[in-house]
Amino acid sequence: MIGKAMSAPLVTMAISLIFANIGLVPFESQVYEFVNRNLVPLAVPLLLFDSDLRRVINSTGSLLSAFMLGSVGTIVGTIITFIFVPLASLGGGDGWKVASALAARHIGGAINFVAVAETLGISSSSVSAAIAADNVVVALYFSFLFSISKAGEMKKSQTSGPKSKQVLSGGDTDVITADSLLSPDTDNESISPAQDKKDITLTKLSLSLAVASTIVCAGDIITKSFLPKGLSSIPLISLLTVSMATALPIFFGRLSSTGTSLGILIMQLFFAVSGAAGSIRLVLVSAPSLFLFSSLQIGIHFMILYIFGKSIFRFKENELYLASNANVGGPTTAAAMAQAKEWNTLVLPALLIGIFGYSIGTVVALLLSKVLVILPVVTFS
Repeated sequence: MIGKAMSAPLVTMAISLIFANIGLVPFESQVYEFVNRNLVPLAVPLLLFDSDLRRVINSTGSLLSAFMLGSVGTIVGTIITFIFVPLASLGGGDGWKVASALAARHIGGAINFVAVAETLGISSSSVSAAIAADNVVVALYFSFLFSISKAGEMKKSQTSGPKSKQVLSGGDTDVITADSLLSPDTDNESISPAQDKKDITLTKLSLSLAVASTIVCAGDIITKSFLPKGLSSIPLISLLTVSMATALPIFFGRLSSTGTSLGILIMQLFFAVSGAAGSIRLVLVSAPSLFLFSSLQIGIHFMILYIFGKSIFRFKENELYLASNANVGGPTTAAAMAQAKEWNTLVLPALLIGIFGYSIGTVVALLLSKVLVILPVVTFS
């Protein structure tokens, strides 16, 4: 019950953080390096197998526009917040880097945070502190969104697109089977564990790993051969995967549920090693500024989305709440909220805009980092 309330990533990080600081596991290990260098890049294509951009545009309607406005809100929120909360407590010049990574997370998801963190070279201790603090803020924000939104307020005439199905949910790390969401059979029926397991076979597991490994290898080779030295290959891997998933949607769609399962497993390993590499002292020292940064960043995001979305673009309130959830949490939390609030026709669009966030989050945040690094900040004595 406690784990469900806190979310799996936060619990995983907390346990490994405690174990490391009481001496049960080391702060540094070759296993940690293997996860970060080899497995995390593999998670990127696995989580993006369902990122067919044509499908996103055709199936999401005004929800995609609301999501884009929310992304702009995150960018503006990051810039304003960083001016007043430059995260100086992190030290080592990590402040603007962490701000960029958090922007990536609040446009896409955890995988975008990882991609930006690796590309910008954020220290492992800062990564641990940032994720731990942000997870708490995000959990509180989701509670706020659920409290202000009304169940069942979406009418059938308010949206177009395929009817959505029940989603297996429970936080940022749950598996949603895209094929089941598109199934024409039943409406509002739960997917049984047996049905879900049938969708994941040994053949699909092997093929998903083979395809993802090929994309990662191609991304590494192209990055090292044609791009500036020292640049991470993850942004290019993301671009390659999105391009291929858009060009070959049927092939990659069949692998999406398996890829998502494997990708989430790898991300849980990342959260575990990030916690083990962290220092409780640093987390406690930097937590106040990180809590404040994430709170202000998300708060400004919501204000911009709600004020402009409601008064100028005339989006419906449930679309605004769902778009914000997709920005801050990702596809699984957004689809789960749509299901929980009985906005049945928005479950699939919510999933798709979240996947779209995965596609753009890394690139947008890396461009934003160019602004943050030269941005004048306010210092309080």
